[in-house]
Amino acid sequence: MNTKLSRLFKLVSCLCFATILLNSCKNKDNFKQKGFKKPNVLVILADDLGAHDLSYSGSKYYETPNIDGIAKDGVQFTQGYAACQVCSPSRASLLTGQYTARHGVTDWIGAATGKQWGDYYNTKVMPPEYAHAISDDNITIAEAFKQNGYKTFFAGKWHLGDEPYTPERNGFDINHGGWEVGGPKGGYYAPWRNPKLDYKYDGENLTKRLALETADFISENKDQPFFAFLSFYAVHGPIQTTQAKWNKYRNKAEAQGIPESGFEMERILPIRTVQDNPIYAGLVESMDDAVGVVLNRLKELGLDDNTIVVFTSDNGGVASGDAFSTTNFPLRGGKGYQWEGGIREPYLIKAPMLKNTPNSVDYPVSGIDLYPTLLELVGAEKDANQIIDGVSLVPLLKGESLSTRALFWHYPHYGNQGGEPVSIIRKEAYKLIHYWEDGHDELYNLTTDPSEKQDVSNENLEVASNLRVELDAYLVSVDARLPTAYANYDEAKANAKYETRKTKMLSSLEKQRKNFLKKDFQPNEDWYNSSLTKD
Repeated sequence: MNTKLSRLFKLVSCLCFATILLNSCKNKDNFKQKGFKKPNVLVILADDLGAHDLSYSGSKYYETPNIDGIAKDGVQFTQGYAACQVCSPSRASLLTGQYTARHGVTDWIGAATGKQWGDYYNTKVMPPEYAHAISDDNITIAEAFKQNGYKTFFAGKWHLGDEPYTPERNGFDINHGGWEVGGPKGGYYAPWRNPKLDYKYDGENLTKRLALETADFISENKDQPFFAFLSFYAVHGPIQTTQAKWNKYRNKAEAQGIPESGFEMERILPIRTVQDNPIYAGLVESMDDAVGVVLNRLKELGLDDNTIVVFTSDNGGVASGDAFSTTNFPLRGGKGYQWEGGIREPYLIKAPMLKNTPNSVDYPVSGIDLYPTLLELVGAEKDANQIIDGVSLVPLLKGESLSTRALFWHYPHYGNQGGEPVSIIRKEAYKLIHYWEDGHDELYNLTTDPSEKQDVSNENLEVASNLRVELDAYLVSVDARLPTAYANYDEAKANAKYETRKTKMLSSLEKQRKNFLKKDFQPNEDWYNSSLTKD
């Protein structure tokens, strides 16, 4: 074969090979023509972070420049939702693409049910049993990525089952720190207690350590496609920070003006109305610092242009119960609640391989949508055996539209933070909440009343009726478990408890809030062990 024919043959062969590679990628028109390495995926999940706990989303108190950068460079879903108002259910939904009523994890794993709940808490209804792990019938998003040739990694909070229902059993090749508990045992500064992640020195920052483990995994797997799931324990209680960060935000609160009152009474519990907790603010900043560690590593390795980054949270900010840390204003409620403050989340997707993405999208989306969205973005196949309730958001990321749909929530339990047993449907502007204690419904127009101050069910009887029919049909279709009446409910005892919360608890919370803001405040000698840190 002469030289010219040989060169022509090689050229044709190369063109044919390139064509085969391009045709094998379903999303070939969406990706930059720079090599053929599959996009990497980094999912960052905060714990108990509210929709307005970030500076990009309106907070004038908390500072989150690294997360703000994801919002600036990616797509902000301004009506992003968690699949539940508490953690374990919404986390199971992220991993399965299913609503809580379908996968069965409807409450945080460890919560009491049935008569045990009723006898202890004296409530009108008894919460039903729920699944305490993701069933083996499900193919998790991590397993789906493994099936498509990805190295998979998990770091941080799991809270989706005790042994043997670990991250490793659910598709993750590597697990650092994920076990049965929902909070950071021992706190955020070493010595912490975690059988899946030992500390290196006294005072080590758990949040930063999880980020470093994630960054190191990325470095070690930079030459192959990876799916990394960084699941912070922050900003779950116990809230802790360094003295330096406390001092920064204590002074900032003073400069902004400290209101005389920072709480009011919600339906069942007091609720925080201002963002001025300097301990919580420092914890938020520490989490943002940790996000920066991982993003900087991607950039240093030249992987940022080929890595999809997702940032979201598992439920609303803790405004009642737990540490009473933040307010989700102007949204009503918070973690555990049925109102927008309990389920509305920061929801960011940065997909650098897509061109001309909008900076914000108003379409209501849920945690169940991430599974199909990420698979489509990387051109991966979904296992035909996995039922997915979510839809791919890729059309929205490309500036296109999706058809109207209903979103559902099923939480037949009581939130420790004041939420009630409910099922919810959101469709277009309207949100209907069905209460299982007495069977009544509330209807809100979220377009005109995002703070859910005005129940408009009586003025919109047809809308309320149609939504209730659709909600009931959905619950039947997934065989949803429902609460049952508690025969020994004592109304007088319940009323007395409410009055105590309204007086003594409200007063105690105000006292604690002002104590956190005193110039000489000191929680203990070493500031939660943080003064021992080498950072």
